Order: sequence, then structure tokens, then C-alpha cells
Amino acid sequence: MTNKIAVFLFNGFSDWEISYLTPEITKSKKLELIYFSKDGNPVTSMGGLQIIPTTSLGELKSKEIGMLILPGGMAWEKAENNELEKLTLEFFNAGKSIAAICAATTFLGQLGILNHLKHTSNDLSYLKAISPKYKGSDKYQNVLAQTDLNIITANGIAPIEFAAAIFKKTQLKSENEIEKWFQLFKNGIWSQ
Repeated sequence: MTNKIAVFLFNGFSDWEISYLTPEITKSKKLELIYFSKDGNPVTSMGGLQIIPTTSLGELKSKEIGMLILPGGMAWEKAENNELEKLTLEFFNAGKSIAAICAATTFLGQLGILNHLKHTSNDLSYLKAISPKYKGSDKYQNVLAQTDLNIITANGIAPIEFAAAIFKKTQLKSENEIEKWFQLFKNGIWSQ
């Protein structure tokens, strides 16, 4: 995997769903985050944060990217991010990692990416309602986060589990360090 991770930002994205993973990746110096929007213009998160992306979808050098992160937000439910279809399928077909949380999982469901892999979302009925082309019910896992091959999916209430799954996939830290980090942020348990 290359050391670059692309994070898609759009108006109304759920900022808290990536807030645990981005500082740890940035601190590590092992990986580089590239923030992109459809057109490269500033976006405003659901929480009101105004963000200037690094680049646009059209200028993103996908061959240099090892992982695509898709945060949730209501735009997915309204099919407002369909410009990402080509890039997402390109990553999937190349065996590159894709991490989607909350409503972004419905996009993967609509593209057929979840049909043959274990996955999760906010709820199976939610996934089926938003993604009429989704055919992976038998692979649905009622868990907070799920990784199968190169696809990471998470429930919208699981940003910490989502971050930990990304850390494991990218080998950002050792298993022991990831567990310590998880216990600290999930349960308030600090260990040396």
C-alpha cells in the first residue's frame, strides 16, 4: 500500500466520524492524508467546520493513493456524491482499501461492493432502503465495524472502532499500541 490516504470531503460530511483517525495518522509521519472534494472548493461539515481541501476529485492522483476514506453525511442518502463512483470502483477493482462509515456504506452497497463481503452499516433495513441495488444481506454483520479483504465498514456510532480498523489495515501502529489507543478513547482506560 502506498503511504497516501485520500479522505473525501463534501458539504455536510459528518466531521466527528473521522475526527479520531485523522490526528493519529497525521502524528505518525508514516502516512499522508490528502483531503479532496468534488471541485477542490471549500466545504462545510455537518458540525459547521469550514475546510479547504488539498485537491479536487479531477486532480487526485489515484495511482498514488493506497486507501480511500468516505465519511458519512446525508448527501449519500440523497445520491449527491455519485461523482465518486468511477474512483471507488477503480479502487475496489485494483484491490485498494476503501473505508466507509455511516451513510457512506450505502454508496458501497449501491455499487455492489458489499454483495460478497462481510460488512456493516447503520442497520440492515437502512442499507436496503437507501441502496436498492444492494444484494448482500446474507453478508451483513450486526457489529460496529467490520473489515473484509480491503473493505472497512462501520456504523455511524462507531468512529473509534472505524479508526482502529483503519490503523490495523494501514499498520499505523502495532496491535498492542492500537489496543491501548482504543481502550483510552473508548473506555477511558490508560495503560503504560
